[in-house]
Amino acid sequence: MVRKAPREDTGDENLTVRRPERSAAGVGGVIHGLAPGLAQMGVRRSARTLLKLNQVGGFDCPGCAWPEPAPGKRHHAEFCENGAKAVAEEATLRRVTAEFFAAHPVSELSERSDHWLGQQGRLTTPMVLRPGSTHYAPISWDDAFELVGSTLRGLDSPDQAAFYTSGRTSNEAAFLYQLFARAYGTNNLPDCSNMCHESSGVALTETIGIGKGSVTLDDIHRASLLVVVGQNPGTNHPRMLTALETAKRNGAKIIAVNPLPEAGLLRFRNPQRPSGVIGDGTALADRYLQIRVGGDLALFQAFASLLLEWGAIDKSFVDTYTSGFAAYRADLEDLDWADVLTATGLSREEIVEAARMLAMSDATIVCWAMGLTQRRDSVPAIREISNVQLLRGMVGKPGAGLCPVRGHSNVQGDRTMGVWHETPKWLPALASRLDFEVPARRGYDTVETIRAMREGAVRVFFGLGGNFAAATPDTEVTRAALAACELTVHVSTKLNRSHTVPGRTALILPCLGRTERDAQRSGDQFVTVEDSMSAVHASHGTLRPASEHLLSEVAIVSRLARATLPGSTIPWAAYEDDYRAIREQIAAVVPGFGDYEARVATGAGFTLPHPPRDRRQFPTASGHANFVVNRLEVTEIPAGRLLLQTVRSHDQYNTTIYGLDDRYRGIHNGRRVVFVNPDDLAALGIDDGTLVDIVSEWTDGSERRATGFRVVGYPSARGCAATYFPEANVLVPLESTAERSNTPASKSIIVRLEPAPVGPVVGSASSSSSATSTPAGPA
Repeated sequence: MVRKAPREDTGDENLTVRRPERSAAGVGGVIHGLAPGLAQMGVRRSARTLLKLNQVGGFDCPGCAWPEPAPGKRHHAEFCENGAKAVAEEATLRRVTAEFFAAHPVSELSERSDHWLGQQGRLTTPMVLRPGSTHYAPISWDDAFELVGSTLRGLDSPDQAAFYTSGRTSNEAAFLYQLFARAYGTNNLPDCSNMCHESSGVALTETIGIGKGSVTLDDIHRASLLVVVGQNPGTNHPRMLTALETAKRNGAKIIAVNPLPEAGLLRFRNPQRPSGVIGDGTALADRYLQIRVGGDLALFQAFASLLLEWGAIDKSFVDTYTSGFAAYRADLEDLDWADVLTATGLSREEIVEAARMLAMSDATIVCWAMGLTQRRDSVPAIREISNVQLLRGMVGKPGAGLCPVRGHSNVQGDRTMGVWHETPKWLPALASRLDFEVPARRGYDTVETIRAMREGAVRVFFGLGGNFAAATPDTEVTRAALAACELTVHVSTKLNRSHTVPGRTALILPCLGRTERDAQRSGDQFVTVEDSMSAVHASHGTLRPASEHLLSEVAIVSRLARATLPGSTIPWAAYEDDYRAIREQIAAVVPGFGDYEARVATGAGFTLPHPPRDRRQFPTASGHANFVVNRLEVTEIPAGRLLLQTVRSHDQYNTTIYGLDDRYRGIHNGRRVVFVNPDDLAALGIDDGTLVDIVSEWTDGSERRATGFRVVGYPSARGCAATYFPEANVLVPLESTAERSNTPASKSIIVRLEPAPVGPVVGSASSSSSATSTPAGPA
C-alpha cells in the first residue's frame, strides 16, 4: 500500500541515539533502500523502475555521479541504497497540486522542515506568486514564459540576471541553457560546482592542465593502493564500495583519511554476495588515519618529505614530464614536523607507516570529495595531493591517478557543456556557427551572485534545478538576497526550501524527472550525462510523467529563449522538437564529442579524452605537469573551542532529505545533532546529550549562531566536531571562501558550544532513549 505524504512536521522530538555501526550495506541496506520506494511507489512500480536504473536502455541514477561498469558487467540490481531512495523521491505517486498551494500559504511553508517539504510529492503545474499575494496560484505555461521573457527584456542589462544550474541537469539541457544565457548577453552562470568541486578543478588545472580526474573505473579495480581522503563513500557514493571491494579482492590496500570513523570505510557487506548477507563482508581500510579537520595539506607535505628522504620517487617521470621540482624539493627541506603533528593530530609513526605504503605501491590512486574541497586551503591541499602523485609518477599509468569523486549525477557534464561563469575555449566557435556575440564580461559565480542580488546588481534569479536557498552559505543573507529580486524562477520536480524564499514575483516551473518518458514532436527523446570519470552515456526515461502539464528541461529552456529573444535566428524550436539537433551542435564545438550521436546510440557510451591520463601530455602553460609550492598554515584553536565540519546524514543527498535517520552514525528520528569526542566533552564540561547552541567565531570578531543541537559523544578526532548541513549553513558567512576557487568554506570552522536555554536532555551516545529538541527546519 502506498502511503500518503505526512501531514505533520514531527521535528526532532523523538530523536534517539544508538551505537554507530561498523559496517555498511548488508541486508539492512537492502531493506532501508527499498522501503521508501514501497511506501511511495508500491511493489510493482518499484520493481519496474529500479530494474531500469543504471542499465543500458534505462535511465541514469538521479543521485551521485559514480560510474557504471561496462555493459555486460552490470548487476541486474545496479543501484545502491541511496540510489533507490533518489528514485523513490522522483517516481513517487505523491502529488503537489494547485489545491495544495491554495491550502498552504507561503508563510506556513517557510516554517516547515526541509524533510516535510520534500515528502509532499511531485509538482504538477506551473505556479506563480505575485506581489502582495500570500499563496502561489496556477499560471499557464504561455503566461509564465511571457512573464519571464518580458522581465528579462526589461532589465537595464543582461548582467542583471543570473542563471543557476543543478548537477542533475542533462548535457542537452545544460548546453542549451548556457547557449540561451550567452545569446541573451551574460556569462552569469553560477552552478553547484561552485559549492563543491570548484577547488578540485582549479587545483588540477594548475597542476596537470585539466580540471577533471585522471582515472577510470577499471583503474580503481587495478590499483595497488587507494587513498580515500575527506570522503564518506558509504553514504555519498555507495556503489563505490563495490569498486573498493573489487580492488581489495585484487590485492589492493586502502588508506582512509577522515576525522570520523565512517562505517563505509571500515567494512562493506555486499548484499549481492553471500559473504555480505550471511558473512562478515570485506574489511576495507588497512590503515585508518583519523586526521584533525583541515590537516590534509600538512599530511601530504609530510608524505612528500618522507618520500624524498627515502629516495622513493620516480625520477624518470619527474625529469621527463614535470616542472618546478627543484623549488618544491627545496621548500620541503624546511618542513616543520611540529606543525605537521599539530595540524594533523596524528603521531609521526602513523604518518610514516602510511608513507611507507605509498613508497611500496606501484599503482596508487588518491580519491577525495568535499572534506577537502570546502576549506580555506582547499586548492593548496589538492595541489599537494597532486605533488605527491607526481613524485611517484602516478599520473598516466594503469591503476594510478587523481580521483576527485564528484557528487551530483551530471555536475561534471554541466561544466563540460559550458555552464560556467568563465568563457569556455570553444564558445567563439559556437557563436560563429549560430551568429551571436560572446559576452565580454566574466560572469558571477555562486557566492558573487548572492552578493549581487543583495546589492541589487542582479534583479532576476533563474534556477534550473537545485535548491539554491538550502545549498548556499550564510542562510539569512541568501534568503534576503533572493527576496530582494524582482523575479525568482525555479525549475523543479519537487517542493523545496527555495520555493519558500520568493522574490517580489516568483515562479515554480515543474519539469520531467530522469525516470520519465520525454515525448517531443519527433518522438521519444533520450538525454546524456557524464559521470565522475568522464564517461558519457545515454539515459532513457520510461515512466508516464507525473502530470500532463510537465515540460522537459530542454523544452523549458527552448520556450524561455523564444519568449526572451523573439528575433533570434537560433533554431530553439528545432532543439525542443529533436534533441539530436542539440547533440549535433555539441559534437561540432565541444572537444571529444565528435560523432556524438552514433557513440551514445550503442548504449555503451564513450569516455572523453584526457591527455594526462591517455598520453602523459599536460596542457599547462609549461607543457608539463607542475609541482606547486604550498604554504602550510596551522589553524590555532583557542581554548574551549572546536574545529567543526559539516556532513551529510545517511538519509540525505545534497539538500534532499530522504528521512530523519543516519543509522551508520547511530542517529534516528532527528537531525539537529553535533558529534564531539567524549574526551573533548569532558574537557569542556559538557554532558553527552546536552542541548547546545553552536556559535562560530570569525577573525573579524563576528559570530554566527545555530540553535538547539543535541550533543552526541562520538569517537571523532580530538578537537573536532561535526554536524549536518543545511542546518549549519547559518554558521558560514558569505565571505568565508576557499582561496582561488571561491567555494564556501563549510569545513574547519572554529566554534564554541553554549548550553541552550532549555538545558540538558535525557540520553547518551550509547542509549536509545528519547530526547527533546527544537523542531527541525531552517537554522
